[in-house]
Amino acid sequence: MNVEEVLAGVRVRTTLPPELAQRAVSGLDYDSRKIEKGFLFFAFPGSKADGRQFAMNAAERGALAVFSESEAPENLLVPWIQVEHGRHALSIAARNFYRQPDERIALTGITGTNGKTTTSYLIDSILRAAGHTTALVGTIEYHLGSEVIPAVNTTPESLDTLRLLHRLEGVGGTHATMEVSSHALELGRIYGLHFHTAVFTNLTRDHLDFHGTMERYFEAKRLLFVGSGGPPPKFAAINRDDEYGARLNPPSHTHVLTYGTGAEAAVRAQRITSTFQGLKFEIAYGKLRFAIESPLIGRFNVYNILAAVATGLSFQLPFETIASGVTQCAGIPGRFERVDQGQPFTVVVDYSHTDDALRNAISVARALQPKRVITLFGCGGDRDRSKRPVMGEVAGELSDLVILTSDNPRSEDPLQIMNDAMVGLRRTDTPLVVEPDRALAIRRAIEAALPGDFVILAGKGHETYQVLKNKTIDFDDRAVAREVLRGFGYDRT
Repeated sequence: MNVEEVLAGVRVRTTLPPELAQRAVSGLDYDSRKIEKGFLFFAFPGSKADGRQFAMNAAERGALAVFSESEAPENLLVPWIQVEHGRHALSIAARNFYRQPDERIALTGITGTNGKTTTSYLIDSILRAAGHTTALVGTIEYHLGSEVIPAVNTTPESLDTLRLLHRLEGVGGTHATMEVSSHALELGRIYGLHFHTAVFTNLTRDHLDFHGTMERYFEAKRLLFVGSGGPPPKFAAINRDDEYGARLNPPSHTHVLTYGTGAEAAVRAQRITSTFQGLKFEIAYGKLRFAIESPLIGRFNVYNILAAVATGLSFQLPFETIASGVTQCAGIPGRFERVDQGQPFTVVVDYSHTDDALRNAISVARALQPKRVITLFGCGGDRDRSKRPVMGEVAGELSDLVILTSDNPRSEDPLQIMNDAMVGLRRTDTPLVVEPDRALAIRRAIEAALPGDFVILAGKGHETYQVLKNKTIDFDDRAVAREVLRGFGYDRT
């Protein structure tokens, strides 16, 4: 495939030199370190660096040309082609280069504030129960068949997604499921992709540091349902019980499957039983009824399961297959994950890092009727500051003891972040321990626990690191909790 064919549909601002147009393309990338001879280099601003500053390196490594929305620098050794939008250009070029694998792979995209990861695992489990070879793209890790690939972003750049879909085709895969973040939608990381099914979980306060207002946050999410450079999805699975879900209104030719617990939902959960062993309920879909059993804990997971069931129905899978896939999804790393060393109290690690997610996690613990709930939490640095006092108030209102600590402070002062959360905590009279050292804080939480108590270590979930101002260190809440429990004599293996 030559340069002209790869760029078909890309909006360019400068004329493509005739001698460049017919050159054969051997690959494309936005990372100059991965450029090889015959590649095209796409340079656009990233979260940490501006790709344009690496254009010279890409040229030296053999790039045929550089594509960017900015003006050309001086003394570049290869043609500089200015485009209207760098990420849009990359996506169109990647779809051309890999011959539109998203039109043959049935792609499901999941967006919303909470529940994306759990829903993606459930959908993938259902698809595998149906006998499909699948890919999974999300916050924790990426899967390609049986291969596990470390996740870089919740939603990767379009090139990485299309490359993954191309590889999935090569191993006989048919379905892919991906989390779609609001950042990815706003920045254009999924521009032009074709989705079979789009899923909306919910919308609560988060990422206002990036979007500014809840309305702009909602509009970013909505892009998945109206089409972001590509056609609207064939199907949409939408949480009817969420106020923003009720406002989505996809185009008329998208087949909508609403889900929820209310009578208005097309896919409804009824007769719900929730215990520490999991969930049991009945799905009502029209005149049809079928039973669901899941090892996942907490009523909030009813919505994640409903989203996955609706997605399974969008693929016309048998009810028995859908139910089997739900049952086989035993647990998601860092999502209400139990740390059990034989201690006489419960310890769970959960990724809840918004006020709504924290409320859900503590409410689940409360529903299991422990003697006390001990909640450890912190707030991330360089992120939405407005949610910090709200998280503090939620933790204080619903817990019997709160341990306030550090999360990923990034470039901010951890003590200042904790002070922001204290504004909300001071609105309650719940006993409080303040310990900025997260390892010591986990020890304080476990040390305070008595038989029958429930300890929630909230915020970091599956993460195996802590991001500080000048470095990133190894840190896993689960590993630290196990070590502390062993230190107290609990050593179930």
